[in-house]
Order: sequence, then structure tokens, then C-alpha cells
Amino acid sequence: MTDARLPGDDRAAFIVAARSNDAAGFALVTERYRRELQVHCYRMLANYEDAQDMTQETFLRAWNRRESFRGQAALRTWLYRIATNACLDFLDKRNDRVPVPAGLPGAGSGSGSGSGSEVRYLQPYPDRMLPEDPQESVVARETIELAFIVAVQHLPPRQRAVFIVRDVLGWPASRAAEVFELTVASVTSALQRARVTMREQLPGRRLDWRSPATHELSDDERGVVRSYMDAHERNDLDGLTALLREDLRFAMLPDPGTLVVTARDAVDGWVSGGLFRRGHDDWRCIATTVNRMPAAALYLRTPGDPQHRLYTIAVLRVVDGKIAELTGFDATGTPWLSLPATL
Repeated sequence: MTDARLPGDDRAAFIVAARSNDAAGFALVTERYRRELQVHCYRMLANYEDAQDMTQETFLRAWNRRESFRGQAALRTWLYRIATNACLDFLDKRNDRVPVPAGLPGAGSGSGSGSGSEVRYLQPYPDRMLPEDPQESVVARETIELAFIVAVQHLPPRQRAVFIVRDVLGWPASRAAEVFELTVASVTSALQRARVTMREQLPGRRLDWRSPATHELSDDERGVVRSYMDAHERNDLDGLTALLREDLRFAMLPDPGTLVVTARDAVDGWVSGGLFRRGHDDWRCIATTVNRMPAAALYLRTPGDPQHRLYTIAVLRVVDGKIAELTGFDATGTPWLSLPATL
């Protein structure tokens, strides 16, 4: 993301609105940054609702501090600085010291082991809320996928922020140092440590996060989603099992104790949990995407209910035609995904 892409009159328009206390003009200039700032906050916090709140907090702080903007820096840089500090303040209050287990999808074998604990605050991100202009979005698929978001949570908050602005947004060290009020050497050191952790957590993944990457699902991914939904609707446990890689990583959030790291464990859990039992066997599914990943929305109709009701969102990572990672989210209370509540 480069400030050269900004409309040339952004700074001037903002200064005019700020000096005249023009709230409508302020909103008109700053609103165009909402989606990219929200993605930034989501990477920092891994929670869609918290990211929404901190984006709103960013605009509130920007309005309250509008007279401090002199135009020496780009407006985007100034807003990102406010957003980053809002997230860091939030993280000071939210206890992020709960370790992330190596088995959670996207977590490698690094320092995040911690049996029984998860990123319980992880939420899926709706693709419709990503920036629309691909030139402005800087949302390469790898940097919004759940695996990446989980891996970033292994980093201490300030190191996390440095990594995001340097290696995801592509800011030069001098600008990052200005934002965080650090020396360039301190920023460089924090970035080097962050890169080591990210490589540990994402072994075998593409690590050039600023390079363009396709956003479209592959035919393999679309086919696996169709097969996954078909197996559910036919109550076909064998068909579901056949879609899983042996080294599957599976988690159901936010429930504790659901973390497994093999296909056999997942299937055993589904059997013992009564998947496809009577009363839990009338499924309908629709294909969707979240975090630029293939996903299925699962709807269950219980006895006596005339409708299928939204039950779970299953987010899949497909490798060589099979499911390598499956992250399930309780779908109740997720209106931001804009899925129908019933079928």
C-alpha cells in the first residue's frame, strides 16, 4: 500500500473539514478508509466485532485529534497510526497471553503450544467487507486466511503491529519507526524476530506476503466444498471421511476441548458426538467464502421445526483435492456474515 495511490486533495480536504469543525466533511474524507482500516484491526485482533469497534474508535480519536493533523504525513499514515494505537490499547486490556496450541489450523510447531487453549476470540471475516479496489486492498489471500491470522496472534502485540505494517502493508522502516515512535534499528529488530516466528507457524507457506496473489477459488476448492456439503446432506460419514487428509487439523470455535490434529480423531469425535444421529441428520448447506477461503454454511432442521436453521460455518483449506484444515464456527450470533438465518 503506497500513499501515491491517494487522491491528491485528501489532506487538504481533511484539514479544511477539521478547521471548520465540519463533521460531514470529515466523514466524507475518512470513510473511504474504513474497510482497509478494519482489515488492519482484524489482523491485529483476530476478531471481526472487535475490529469493527476499533475502527470506529479510530474515527472517534481522529475527530477528537483533528487539529493535530498538519498534513506533513499522508492522511492514510495518520489514520493507520491511530488505528494501530487503538488496537494496542485494546490488547493491553484483553488478556492475549493465552497460548495458542500448535494443533490449531495454521499454527506450526513453534512456541505456541498450550494444550487445551485456543484463540477463542477468533472470528471469520466476511469477504464482502474486504476493500473493493484490488489496487487499494493489499489483501493478498494469504494475509487474510485463518492460518495467517492465527499465526500473527503468536506475536507480542507491538511486534505484531510492526510485522503487519512492514511485511503486509509494505511500509518502509522509517515510516514504521515514526508511527511507533521507535528507532529504525528497533523496528528492524522487531521485524526480524516476527519473521522467525511466522516462518515457524506457517511452514511450507508462501512468505512473500506483499506479492500479488489470486483471490479466486480453484476448481479443486469448489469441488471439495460441493462434496463436503453433499456428504452432510446425505448423512454420509464415509464420504465425509474420504475428503479429509490424514494430517487434518481441525478446530471448532469457540468451544474448548474440540481441538484435534488427525482425520481419525475428527471422525471419532463426530461419531461420539452423534453426528448424523436421529434429530441431527436433516442438513442443508450453502457454499460461501470467508477470509477468502472456501466455506460451507450448515443448516440443521430438528424434529418439529419446519425450517432448517443456521448452525455452523465450516471453513476449509484444500490441498491436493482434500481438506487439510477445517475450522468450524458456531454460526449463531454472526449477522455480519449476511447468511440467511433459515432455509
